[in-house]
Amino acid sequence: MPSWRTTLTTAGISGPRLRADYTHTARRVLRREPAPYLTLRLLADPVLVPWLAAGLAFMNRVDDVAETGTPQQRAEGLEQLGVEVRRALETGESPDPLLRAYAHAVGSRGLPTEWIFRFLDGAATAEAVFDGFATEAEFQAYLDAYAWPGVLVFTGLQYQGGPDTEQAAAWRRFVDAAQRVDFLADLAGDLADGRLCIPRDRLAEHSVTRADLEQARDTPGVRELLTAECARARTALAAAEVVLDLAEPGLRPVVVTMTELMEHQLAGVERVGVGALRKDVGYGLVAPLRTLARARAQRPRTAVRQ
Repeated sequence: MPSWRTTLTTAGISGPRLRADYTHTARRVLRREPAPYLTLRLLADPVLVPWLAAGLAFMNRVDDVAETGTPQQRAEGLEQLGVEVRRALETGESPDPLLRAYAHAVGSRGLPTEWIFRFLDGAATAEAVFDGFATEAEFQAYLDAYAWPGVLVFTGLQYQGGPDTEQAAAWRRFVDAAQRVDFLADLAGDLADGRLCIPRDRLAEHSVTRADLEQARDTPGVRELLTAECARARTALAAAEVVLDLAEPGLRPVVVTMTELMEHQLAGVERVGVGALRKDVGYGLVAPLRTLARARAQRPRTAVRQ
């Protein structure tokens, strides 16, 4: 793995302040999400790493503002962040090094700002006021408004000029699968925080109440509900496989790793069943290390350059 300085140089990022901005941004990602950061550093083509680190940092920043404080504080925070983002994109200037780095990445890679403002709008209208889904249609609307643009403000930076229609659609499938797996793996924690991420009409289909889930009741209806949700997630994962062929070669090892880890996590939910209502299902330690090692060994056959 090349040093961070070499990585910046490989990506064509020059100038002391700009390099410092990207370094600040990468450190933020490392502190907040060490596993995704290390996956990028170990597996992605170095020419893509600074752009993607900046994108991941920006995605995290918006998520944090949308999920912190009272509804009013979230709304005010997102409104102010939107003003700051627009200024950074228009001028390249901001008192925040994260926004300076991200604005530079967006300009350098030609990512259409439509995705950025869709994400910010979705953060305010879909995430900051989230109280669950009544139906599958509401879940799909949530993906369109927030989760899909959210992943493209990050992964869209792999494409010079931004993703085309087919590439964007492939990442929409990926987001659908990732969100379903995430909601199942985090069921216990979400319920403890007052969030129910399974559409309510599907609870009714199995004669399950929210209290059944919150109290982790091991009933036939609860087991049937979880089995059905896992089946939906597995179908979505299979549909998301198309994204691998539409990702840039230098990011494909990362996509393979992300997909394998989602499959591992979903298998964990399937294995523990109702236990997923008592404790969140993580990746563990061995599986991620094994997956990273295997992907790292295969990387020379898939990366754009070494």
